[in-house]
Amino acid sequence: MLDIIIVGAGPSGLSVAIEAQNKGLEYLLIEKGGIVHSIQNFPAEMTFFSTPELLEVGNVPFTSAHMRPTRAEGLEYYSRVAAHYHLKCRFFESVISIIRTESSFTVKTSRMEYQAKNIVLATGYYDNPNYLNIAGEELPKVSHYYKEPYAFYGQRVMVIGAKNSAAIAALELFRHGASVTLVHRGNGLSDKIKYWILPDIENRIKENSIKAFFNTQVISIEEKSVLLKNEEGEIELENDFVFALTGYHPDYEFLQSCSIALDATTCAPILDPVTLETNVSGIYAAGSIISGKNNNSIFIENGRLHGKIIVDSILKSTKR
Repeated sequence: MLDIIIVGAGPSGLSVAIEAQNKGLEYLLIEKGGIVHSIQNFPAEMTFFSTPELLEVGNVPFTSAHMRPTRAEGLEYYSRVAAHYHLKCRFFESVISIIRTESSFTVKTSRMEYQAKNIVLATGYYDNPNYLNIAGEELPKVSHYYKEPYAFYGQRVMVIGAKNSAAIAALELFRHGASVTLVHRGNGLSDKIKYWILPDIENRIKENSIKAFFNTQVISIEEKSVLLKNEEGEIELENDFVFALTGYHPDYEFLQSCSIALDATTCAPILDPVTLETNVSGIYAAGSIISGKNNNSIFIENGRLHGKIIVDSILKSTKR
């Protein structure tokens, strides 16, 4: 019988595993992909907003050649942390269900079943895109993730969205020879765009290097075009590829299958803000899933602190 099963091997999940190991608890970390799976899906040339020390977990120094570490440095660092602590991890193993028994939980995965006294859900949100739910969204030319620009030289590319990821994608695609159109249903670019990127994207739009349509809905996506609609009417643009970078959300269905109650407005799991225990006794939430739809409130720099909070809570409840 394990003391804790941790679902998700992002920075917050790693922090829980490290704290559990340091406190002598029997634990297992289960991840459906590789280590820090979400960071692997980030744009290839992405840089973190935070400085290296704010990304550290387990008191392992994060050394970087830059003031703001790159995605590659982050992947290298978190792999090194897991190796340093010899963390007990099962990668490429999906959790199918978590069922409460009288005094523990049965966790069924794609490989086997485990028993644990406590569960920590640190599954993030990056695996669940906010779909547009329009005709053509399933076409091969459409992606909800952007990695790098090189394949799109000479192509007509539409980027849907106006936050940081959309701005980065639009700029990189433009600078590598794509004809870029940016479309957003709101009236302008997000104020959440990193401060050194915002002037760049604003100037490229102003000079019409990147064509932008605001207050505009995407109606449908065709093989060689995209249909838009705004106050001027319907507009059909010729198009080769679409990046629908409209955000992501936690797996609400999975949370509810664990009997975790969600806030009616934010869809955040209802939990004790002091212990991070959900309404289901013995199930805790860590990292960005805590914020539900408001996923701009929990980042690595504060999610990495959840490990100590949760493990301390588990130890206190065990002593009672």
